[in-house]
Amino acid sequence: QVQLVESGGGLVQAGGSLRLSCAASGSIFSINAMGWYRQAPGKQRELVAAITGGGSTNYADSVKGRFTISRDNAKNPVYLQMNSLKPEDTAVYYCNARIMYDSRVYSDYWGQGTQVTVSS
Repeated sequence: QVQLVESGGGLVQAGGSLRLSCAASGSIFSINAMGWYRQAPGKQRELVAAITGGGSTNYADSVKGRFTISRDNAKNPVYLQMNSLKPEDTAVYYCNARIMYDSRVYSDYWGQGTQVTVSS
């Protein structure tokens, strides 16, 4: 079991910056990858950025060059630095941790979500 707690959301003007943090507890040494997802009203949850245990990163095209995912030692905590924010970045942001049991079987754990609102 993994528990995730996010922090750092809020209200910011377009062009501004925010940094989200995600602290994991529980079976953190079993985590293979962590990421940030977001869900805007009326839309599906989408991947924003992810980082593997080896440090490889992956970003949605819409945030490349603006957002950076990083982590402290031992995979925890994980951060999402968001720069040059746009109104379309407004959403609830969720931290995710994935534990892989084999190539096809995995478990996903989610934080409670943190609201990010970007005003124009």
